[in-house]
Amino acid sequence: MTDASSQLTTADGRPLKAALAAAQSRARRRAFLLVAPLLLFVVVTFILPIGQMLQRSVYHDGFSNSAPALGEWFANNPDGSELDESAYAALATDLAQMKKDKTAGEAGTRINYTIPGTRSLFTSSARGADKLEPPYKEALLALDAKWGEPLVWQAMRQASSPWTSDFYLIATDRQRTADGGVEQVPENERIYLWLFGKTFVLSAVITFLCLILAFPIAHLLATLPMAKSNLLMILVLLPFWTSLLVRTTSWIVLLQGQGVVNNILVSLGVIGDDGRITMIYNQTGTIIVMTHILLPFMVLPLYSVMRTIKPSYARAARSLGATSWTTFRRIYLPQTLPGIGAGALLVFILAVGYYITPALVGGADGQLISNLIQFHMSKSNWSLAAALSAMLLAGVLVLYWLYDRLVGIDKLKLG
Repeated sequence: MTDASSQLTTADGRPLKAALAAAQSRARRRAFLLVAPLLLFVVVTFILPIGQMLQRSVYHDGFSNSAPALGEWFANNPDGSELDESAYAALATDLAQMKKDKTAGEAGTRINYTIPGTRSLFTSSARGADKLEPPYKEALLALDAKWGEPLVWQAMRQASSPWTSDFYLIATDRQRTADGGVEQVPENERIYLWLFGKTFVLSAVITFLCLILAFPIAHLLATLPMAKSNLLMILVLLPFWTSLLVRTTSWIVLLQGQGVVNNILVSLGVIGDDGRITMIYNQTGTIIVMTHILLPFMVLPLYSVMRTIKPSYARAARSLGATSWTTFRRIYLPQTLPGIGAGALLVFILAVGYYITPALVGGADGQLISNLIQFHMSKSNWSLAAALSAMLLAGVLVLYWLYDRLVGIDKLKLG
């Protein structure tokens, strides 16, 4: 039996099923064309830069391009056989070519990332490389005894391939040994994992402070009469109309030793003139200023949730004998969880990646991992900066995943 719908036709005689399929296809193409500019913008400005960053964290050809002879020798001796005259001959050949191409500094910089202090070894040796004569081992060791160190050769072996995991090793406070193994760096040289931990702890503290301060503000916004609520909302949004740099430098004026806050405390007799509190250029300054700057990002999600909570719920709970605390804990607070989760996630992610505020008010004690990433970028170690950035991105994604598992991303409400 033939399906009845297949016998139906449109006004122009086409089968109805085919006409509907064509209309749906046109609708899908139209929808794709509408979102194509935004999709292209996201790909160009977000996905491609992240992809380039991830590639840069595991790819560096500064040494491999400048030392083809050594690369060939390492490829022919993958078992790490004892260095012989052929290895030093390949090194001498590459050093002479580096002098000709003026790439000794670039090649030495790549090895310097793994073994600090070795850049000068390449630049100084390359200057006289064209005058070296066999036996090359004795000639190179006469130039500098470091050419006989196994650790230097192990670093060159790793760098002979542009694809490397060395930068992730450095970012996790580890280093390669002369035999190709991996070990932790000395305790007094471990900075990266400690700074990662400090960044996440400070971000959690700032998020908690923002939540404590934003909760009553959002509650007032949601319960006050419209005229007063609008005025309070203007005060909340006012910082968005002011430059971040202006807000940060204003806090320097307030918190410095001879600043407004200390002067008020001295005039009130709370502290003596010789006991002024140090609240700037340290970790305390970073927490205070970032809490103030990120506070609106917590207020707005909370407000968007609180304004939908009906007052009748609280009245019903109290009419049944619940105390104010019980009403808040069991009725009001659970309904604000989507706003708390959205605000906390937003503030925490922003705090983890903040750079300008810790740079201006943090001093040496209040720096975050973002400041170290900028330092390595300015020092041209882009690969290490990319590795640190990738680890920071991975940490944020893990927290995002944990939030989804524990709370549910479907309950996230930003507005």
